[in-house]
Amino acid sequence: MTHPAVDLAQALLRCASVTPADDGAMAVLTQELEHLGFTVTHLPFGTTPNLFARIGTEGPHFCFAGHTDVVPPGNGAWRHSPFEAVIEDGVLTGRGAVDMKGAIACFIAACAEHLEHRRHGSISLLITGDEEGPATDGTVKVLEWLAETSQVPDFCLVGEPTNPHKLGEVIKIGRRGSLNARITVHGIQGHAAYPHLADNPVHRLVQILAALTSMPRDAGSDWFEPTTLQVTSVDVGNPVTNVIPAQASAMLNMRFNDQHTGASITAWLNSCVAHYAERFEVEITSCSESFLTPPGPDVDKLRAAIAQATGVEPRLDTGGGTSDARFIAQYCPVAEFGLVGQTMHKVDECVTLADMEALTCAYAAILEAFLA
Repeated sequence: MTHPAVDLAQALLRCASVTPADDGAMAVLTQELEHLGFTVTHLPFGTTPNLFARIGTEGPHFCFAGHTDVVPPGNGAWRHSPFEAVIEDGVLTGRGAVDMKGAIACFIAACAEHLEHRRHGSISLLITGDEEGPATDGTVKVLEWLAETSQVPDFCLVGEPTNPHKLGEVIKIGRRGSLNARITVHGIQGHAAYPHLADNPVHRLVQILAALTSMPRDAGSDWFEPTTLQVTSVDVGNPVTNVIPAQASAMLNMRFNDQHTGASITAWLNSCVAHYAERFEVEITSCSESFLTPPGPDVDKLRAAIAQATGVEPRLDTGGGTSDARFIAQYCPVAEFGLVGQTMHKVDECVTLADMEALTCAYAAILEAFLA
């Protein structure tokens, strides 16, 4: 007999919910949650399926947040079909096993365990089908609805796979900001043999990129690493060697700490580009701000509950990419804790059954700590 979280995870993994598809995943959750007594509200925005489920009406209000959408299986050869949810030698394999259908299944199994003996406060789940995609019609829109209906939680835990090697290692209490930009420099097209009659934008762009990549922005802060800048593409679109092009462009990504904002980074980029080019555009294609849930009583509760359940004292961290926690942080304190992330987005993504059982225990201990 398998653990309840494992049975539910298998049912979710068999839904091929590659963004933006749902393929029945929300229906699986609805059935489980209504069986436990949750009131389930479906909140589709655009083509994105979203779900908010709550049991209890009083405070404190604790929320689990996550996503049922997954990335594509990729072109590699899987040991088993990515949506078959095969268990072999104590390991469950499938796309989304750790990112993050496995954690969602542990959310619900922990809720079932908690509700057997305690009904104080409120528990909710905010589940979106739009985290791996554009993230415009998912958690952002549900949070707006929660604010309008006076249901913003007192604390939220996102089940992203935070642990590098072993369950219990890391709680994420913040994330760096992220900014994507495209820089376009305009010049004057001309013959390569007569450069004095042209203005080569490639030369200007090379100078700009050299300046941007050699200029450290900061040395980091108490909880964040130094800001980084990576050039991700350089594009000219010139098919011949004897023509100076009329324009050149580059794309870059910056991961910035709490010493900066998207607005301050944008101003810096414009200033640097203007030093080398007269005619240019700096287009910001996406930006999310950094956030931090400072260590304090709530974070202490998380650490103690996780240590109790896993036997590992978790460290606090803000590294890695972005998650929907960046949106939640605008409304209430938020942290992230989930499974081991070594196989996320890879071929043969998988989770051990032992880790699923341990994560369920950790989530149940967290509920006990916050709703005591």
